[in-house]
Amino acid sequence: MKRTIVASLLGALILSLAADANAGRVVARKGPRGTRVTVHRSFPIRRTLPHVVVRPAPVVRIAPAVYLAPVVFTAAVVASLPPENTRVWTGAEGLDRDEGWTDFTMNVDRRGDRMVLEIDRGAAQISFAEVVFENGDAQVVDFNDRAHATGAYSLLNFSDGRKVDHVRVVAKATTRESVIRLYLIG
Repeated sequence: MKRTIVASLLGALILSLAADANAGRVVARKGPRGTRVTVHRSFPIRRTLPHVVVRPAPVVRIAPAVYLAPVVFTAAVVASLPPENTRVWTGAEGLDRDEGWTDFTMNVDRRGDRMVLEIDRGAAQISFAEVVFENGDAQVVDFNDRAHATGAYSLLNFSDGRKVDHVRVVAKATTRESVIRLYLIG
């Protein structure tokens, strides 16, 4: 009788240890977890925005206070990038198709006249770009979730030499990888 109880307890212990070993195993999940794009209630785009992976943002000094009327992206191709001596700021963010939609912010903190967007290494689908100026004005450029080929495009012109605080972009790579590069031209 004692042998039966000891054998049962030993069997239960072995099963318990095997279950604990499997419980500690981490199963990799394909792709990162996403969250819904968060925007202020006065944000000018009124469609369902995608689930995104939010990349850590740099310190943002100015929050959007007033949203200007949105600008619809016209995909105006720039024949060549402006000369380096006219570029007062450049920022880039790499995208991977496996990540899906990505929400990222670039800290600009410079004064300029216009912005150029370059898509490099592969096509990208872009939902919107939000350019926030030092006075709190926010200009949203609506790409309407369309895919665009590699190339340089005119993003936004503001000939009054405004200071851009930061730019927020929601985009995803439609090829294996893509790079979104922004240039502030002064």
